[in-house]
Amino acid sequence: MEEIRPPDLATLDDDEDAMRVSGLENALKCCKKINDLCCSTRVNSCDQNLNRCCELIELTSKVQGELFAILSLTASEGGVYSGVDTIKSRFLPWLGSSFTVLTSGVTSDTSLTLMKESAEKDQKLREQATVHEKEMIELETELNTTRRQLGTIKQELAEVHMELDDTQNKSAATFLATEDEIIQLRAELRAVRDQVRFYKQKVDVLDDYERQIRQLKDEVAFLSAEKSLLQERISGRRSPICFSSLTSHSPTSSKLTSASRHARLVSRFNDLYANERLNAQNLLRRYIDDLEMVQKIIFIATTEAFQAAKMAFRQFKLRVRKTLSPSHHGPESLDEAVMDYIIRNQDLYDVQSSINDVIRSMSINPKISFPSEVDFILINSFIRDVCRVAFAMQTLEPPLDVAFTTDGELFNEKKYRRSYDSDFTAPLVVYHIWPALMENDTVIAKGEAFTKRGALWSPSKSRSRGSSPTRSRSTSPARALSSRSRSPSPIRRSISPSK
Repeated sequence: MEEIRPPDLATLDDDEDAMRVSGLENALKCCKKINDLCCSTRVNSCDQNLNRCCELIELTSKVQGELFAILSLTASEGGVYSGVDTIKSRFLPWLGSSFTVLTSGVTSDTSLTLMKESAEKDQKLREQATVHEKEMIELETELNTTRRQLGTIKQELAEVHMELDDTQNKSAATFLATEDEIIQLRAELRAVRDQVRFYKQKVDVLDDYERQIRQLKDEVAFLSAEKSLLQERISGRRSPICFSSLTSHSPTSSKLTSASRHARLVSRFNDLYANERLNAQNLLRRYIDDLEMVQKIIFIATTEAFQAAKMAFRQFKLRVRKTLSPSHHGPESLDEAVMDYIIRNQDLYDVQSSINDVIRSMSINPKISFPSEVDFILINSFIRDVCRVAFAMQTLEPPLDVAFTTDGELFNEKKYRRSYDSDFTAPLVVYHIWPALMENDTVIAKGEAFTKRGALWSPSKSRSRGSSPTRSRSTSPARALSSRSRSPSPIRRSISPSK
């Protein structure tokens, strides 16, 4: 038998490999003994040979035990299912034939081949283990690097949280400070509003005082005049004829005075239409693009000014009558004395109060609107002039007034003329531009109206009161015409002094 050499132990450094090599060495030792026994059976006796055969069997069993241990160890390395095919194809048939295979394919070199294959497999396993260890080391290195990065990120996150907490604390402090400032500012605003309200009340009280002072001054002046008149009567310094010439007027003189004032006021009314109206219209066109709305505002301001002036005239007349009635003694009637006083003292008319009434009425008129950034006080001067003229017209006999108007009414050529952009075949009035001046039922000066075919009849009055208008800025391209274009002034009716 050929000598079996054990593998080199220097290439084996694993515990399991060492166990397998140890088993193989024991098996080789047993094989050597078996070889020695087999070689010595030729010269021994039968008993010696039998003893040696028994010894061979014992050694063979030891070799088998070592080999089975190596087999079990090798099989356990492959897991549960690895090596099953090899065991089924080679080991189980051999066990089934009771360890005897007559036609075995195992040659004399099988053990060496197996040992070589085992060594190669062990070498591959060691290489794979080395690669695995390297990979494990690399993975551990990456894992440590990742852990260090994660620690850095956690630290940065903690710093960010700290900064966020500081920012929140600062924001909370700033918010509290801002709230305190807001509360303080609101308190200051309330105080300022209270002061403004208090000062407005004072101003209103002062206005009332000034109005009362003017009224008292008027009464004092009137009483002083009456006193001086009575003193002249008592002293007899003036003759009854002279006194009569001062206190009374002849019918002709009264007619001439009334006629001249009538003509002057009618002329002034036409000047309002030709000059002041256009100035107010140009002023409003800076804030309102719709010419129709501008003309409506001016018309309503004119009619409301007449209404306020008539109301102020009645109140002023009642105050004068109340003042003169206790001390009136003379050839003229009390009504004539009252009217004479009003004519001579028209500057005592509180025109500002009438302007306020006009603006208040216009603010609640639903037909007109105005931009929110300005107010109707913009045409304050125009309203003032109309109020003064309307107040003076109430001193005439009979008084002059503007005509009653309604939107959608039939066009009356005796009262109005059409505007230059009107439809001259339309029978209805869409809206009025300037009122007609009336003396009872007689037209003194024509007004102006805009007519258009298809306009609906609306019974709403020009002096109607309503809810607050919508503060919108209306635009109408069809009506956006030049505000400086003038149309002919209304027909003037002049009254000669001879009439």
